Amino acid sequence: MSGKERELLKVFADVKKRRLRIKQAAELVALSYRQCRRRYQRYRQEGAAGLVHRGRGQASNRGHGEDIKKAVLARYEERYPDFGPTLAAEKLELDGYRVNHETLREWLIGARLWKKRRKRSPHRSWREPRRHFGELLQMDGSFHQWFEDRGGESCLMNLVDDATGTTLSLLSEEETTFAAMEHRL
Repeated sequence: MSGKERELLKVFADVKKRRLRIKQAAELVALSYRQCRRRYQRYRQEGAAGLVHRGRGQASNRGHGEDIKKAVLARYEERYPDFGPTLAAEKLELDGYRVNHETLREWLIGARLWKKRRKRSPHRSWREPRRHFGELLQMDGSFHQWFEDRGGESCLMNLVDDATGTTLSLLSEEETTFAAMEHRL
């Protein structure tokens, strides 16, 4: 039984003992009065089993038959064994087998023809910073109207020393090596 069905069982036990009325029970379990009355009648006739949803354990009306599943898996093994589920679903549709790629993925995992694979971002390994000031400098420039309407566009060049984390910035007309070397540390 689901949690909702167990809750309904407790409420209907109180209705049976006349601690609650059906109208109050309907409000407690958020059902309409008529639906609550129908479910209570089924509970009185069949007991707790009457509260379990009738579709539980049944095959889906929208599902594919076992014969279609076997045919699709056989076709996949025959022609597309190295394809992922999404591309294989597209190719199978061209062959006349229309199956959603997620359904195909579940079938392939169940038949052990496909393994779940996580897409991971490329790993960036940490490196130790340089030992001495000036060994590695990182520089970048950003063009913008830094002086608003008082001047034209200029480049803010930012320099960071890897060893100490010291930052140095300068404004220049261009982002060039010559402009960076003009400035003294």
